[in-house]
Amino acid sequence: MKGIILAGGSATRLYPLSKAISKQIMPVYDKPMIYYPLSALMLAGIREVLVISTPRDLPMFEELLGDGSRIGMKLSYKVQLVPNGLAQAFVLGREFLNGEPGCLILGDNMFYGQHFGHMLKEAVESAEQGGACIFGYEVADPRAYGVVEFDQDGKVLSLEEKPAEPKSNYAVPGLYFYDATVCDKAAALQPSARGEYEITDLNKLYLAEGSLKVKLFSRGFAWLDTGNCDSLLEAGNFIATIQNRQGFYVSCIEEIAWRNGWISTDQLAALGKEMKTNYGRYLERLAGVKN
Repeated sequence: MKGIILAGGSATRLYPLSKAISKQIMPVYDKPMIYYPLSALMLAGIREVLVISTPRDLPMFEELLGDGSRIGMKLSYKVQLVPNGLAQAFVLGREFLNGEPGCLILGDNMFYGQHFGHMLKEAVESAEQGGACIFGYEVADPRAYGVVEFDQDGKVLSLEEKPAEPKSNYAVPGLYFYDATVCDKAAALQPSARGEYEITDLNKLYLAEGSLKVKLFSRGFAWLDTGNCDSLLEAGNFIATIQNRQGFYVSCIEEIAWRNGWISTDQLAALGKEMKTNYGRYLERLAGVKN
């Protein structure tokens, strides 16, 4: 399976912060925001990733992440000239996926919780066997989200986009796993009333086939929002609290690559040595280097 990170848009709710820089380049505590969705794909075992962004912002992601070889990955990049909806990622990414199953994650989505990697690998396996897998996260007011309704056996019954009267309290986060038919399905979509190719409409095609599955995040799981300045600050404070209290780093892409066996201990130590920061010293400590 391959992965796609959609990191476009203008992020107007973060103006003037996002006036001249991509939202996904902004720091969430000690690392760029895009590290968090990238780390989720890595935890799923995905090594080939396409980053989609605007003509203005794409060079920044290329400079930040390079070709991915430093962490044992292969990264590619694609321009999205006009943001025409989330499902457009699979139209732009057709050549990249090349007939393989694909995972889409939004560049501003952050997840933290126990057994997350295990859930991701289950979703990969499910999609590779056929169909699609989405996630459900319980929220107090789901009217601002895509909402999934399901029965006691976890069978998906309906999907709605920002409903006035939601049929459940489970929002659908920006993390989706699809089989090899996803690009054909995305290409067949018609624009919605707001002129976009909606991810909910793509998911409904799988629902109509009876091949859409949902996995639920538990109460102790965190899905962090970074849509405005307050939530961006709260997300940063959350990461700082976890890291400073527990002593390990959240969404550290170099550590994940090392634990996945994609880079050696010597390579990890060298990456740490490049950075004269606590982040770099953390990598060196993992590699057994005494500071």
